[in-house]
Amino acid sequence: MKKPQQRMMRSASAVTAVVTVLVLAGCTSGSPSTTTADGRTVLKVYGWKGGEGEPANVAEINTAFEKANPDIELEFEAIPANEAYSQRVQPELLAGNAADVIMLDSNLLATWGKSGYLADLSSASWADDITPEVESFATYDGDVLAMPMEAIGVGLYSNTELLSEVGVTEVPKDWDGFVDALAKLRAAGHVPITLPDKAGWTGAMALLNAAATTVDEDWDEEFYRGDASFSDWKPAVEQLLDLQEQGLIDWKTELGEDEWSQGVDDFTAGDTGFWLQGAWNLGGVAEAGVDSRFTAWPGGTSGVDPNELLFVGTMWGVNEASPVKEAAEKYVDFWSQPENLDLFLEAENAISPFTSGTSPQTDATAEFLASYQAGNYRFMQTNTWMAGDVQTQMGSRLQALFLDEITVDEFLDEMDGIAKKAD
Repeated sequence: MKKPQQRMMRSASAVTAVVTVLVLAGCTSGSPSTTTADGRTVLKVYGWKGGEGEPANVAEINTAFEKANPDIELEFEAIPANEAYSQRVQPELLAGNAADVIMLDSNLLATWGKSGYLADLSSASWADDITPEVESFATYDGDVLAMPMEAIGVGLYSNTELLSEVGVTEVPKDWDGFVDALAKLRAAGHVPITLPDKAGWTGAMALLNAAATTVDEDWDEEFYRGDASFSDWKPAVEQLLDLQEQGLIDWKTELGEDEWSQGVDDFTAGDTGFWLQGAWNLGGVAEAGVDSRFTAWPGGTSGVDPNELLFVGTMWGVNEASPVKEAAEKYVDFWSQPENLDLFLEAENAISPFTSGTSPQTDATAEFLASYQAGNYRFMQTNTWMAGDVQTQMGSRLQALFLDEITVDEFLDEMDGIAKKAD
């Protein structure tokens, strides 16, 4: 019985030797995956912005980077966002062969930062310039792990032509004025508002928008300490239900409409007064010929300026295992420069995440930017109690509420449990 075992051991040793030779050969053969034939460094970048659906001027910035760095050959790949993106990148990070620079959001940063996949960028020239409210979204365990690219709004679109037609000369800033404008639009035969909610996203965003003004500004911190609960969100929930009760919207119908296709089609058709979506859609709305304004959800009382809702969107991180980390950091630094980042911000209609940065302004976004500069804003807490899939669960439970499957109090109790698990 010993001879076969000895043969197996010798065979295993031989295989080990071959594998070792192959690995060493790969390490010393000129690294064809990181160097071109003419000696330029190959830099691989992954992102969900920059594809056909969300070009965001990424191609223009990449072209400028290659022109400024002729010794680097950039290989950019656009990967669909959300689950498709994480399912592609996660296994590659685990295997050590992911792209050198990877696009992140706050959830991915926390997940991959905890696993040690992201390089520490704390010493980068731009790191100390990050806006204080944004900084926590770009850090993990005290280290800056990503360069934030934007602070972007989710807010209310208003069709100014329709509002003018029904005698509303300014976009409403309080709840009573908003309801009055909606009623006038309905009386004139127009669709007052479209809030497609098939995936639950719009419902969650509408609630967060309403809560930005109706919930105390210290609530997030108090909830984190265990000193607050979602019972404080009842007025915000009741605003959404009030729209239904006054016949200004039919939530059951909205649940059958897709927020990413039908919503924009409905609004750009020109017969809908209001719509809630992200600022990244402003370009498409303008191209459709709709004169719109992008503002905060008018959820407060008369004389009280509403708070707008912002979230820290895309960020660039460097793969800790990158064999060309110097080039990767050079790419991220390039994006941080205003003349480059501004191209992205203009495409997204977003706000600069840097204190010294500039933010693009149009007629549509002027009031939104003024509110930001006045401090009338709230950030989505995607790095604390909204981490993970809390937003998705919030949207799902709101759908149950709209279908009369649960009560308002039951919804609020459920959200306490959902958010505490994430926090």
